[in-house]
Amino acid sequence: MIEQQIAIPTKDGHTATFIVHPERGGPFPVILFYMDAPAIREELRDMARRLSTSGYYVMLPNLYYRSGVMELGALPADPNSPERKRMFQLMASLNIPMIMDDTRALLTYAEGQTAANTKVIGAVGYCMSGRYAVNAATHFPDSVKAAASIYGTHLATNEDNSPHLAAGKTRAELYFACAESDIYAPPEVIAKVADSMKGAKAEVEIYPGTHHGFAFPRRPVYDRDAAERHWERLLALYRRNLV
Repeated sequence: MIEQQIAIPTKDGHTATFIVHPERGGPFPVILFYMDAPAIREELRDMARRLSTSGYYVMLPNLYYRSGVMELGALPADPNSPERKRMFQLMASLNIPMIMDDTRALLTYAEGQTAANTKVIGAVGYCMSGRYAVNAATHFPDSVKAAASIYGTHLATNEDNSPHLAAGKTRAELYFACAESDIYAPPEVIAKVADSMKGAKAEVEIYPGTHHGFAFPRRPVYDRDAAERHWERLLALYRRNLV
């Protein structure tokens, strides 16, 4: 595998982006891997590496660069701790238009790389970034062929760019993996997403017995069986569409 960290220029500065892809056989379809709220860390880099071994050019950008933050380090379990409050402030500092500007910059960079095939793109976002992955499909409909939200948040809002409205704005296949117990995506929100995806090239799947964050190996809520199921679904999604 070949991996590197590149400072990719954006409209608002530079985002440090971890890039990993196979050594031979390219160019490879691009995977936009959007981080969750706790920011860039080795856990996410390992997940990007796992994706890339299936034949993808994976880009994991730091979304907090505007605040001068890269890694947050270990976070206390206490939701009222200063570290957790800082994380929620950083998360609230982002919005969909910002991240779509960043995505455009990432793709501009990738277009100049011989290992990347930017005509065939997949996206995946965890937690706060599920909405960003889905919006990548609606903002770049000619190239993003598949997008996955893994226990995403803000899935059904009153905004025009709400993920639950995405089916009519893209030809990409959409996949929503939802935890059974998730205060950030309660049953009524999941039901609204599922209803809006009826008849579309999309699936909304609830993972029984799981909690928000189940796919992250270093979380207390990690569920190995559910995490492996999410990998199976994600890779099958890409195999179907990134050809």
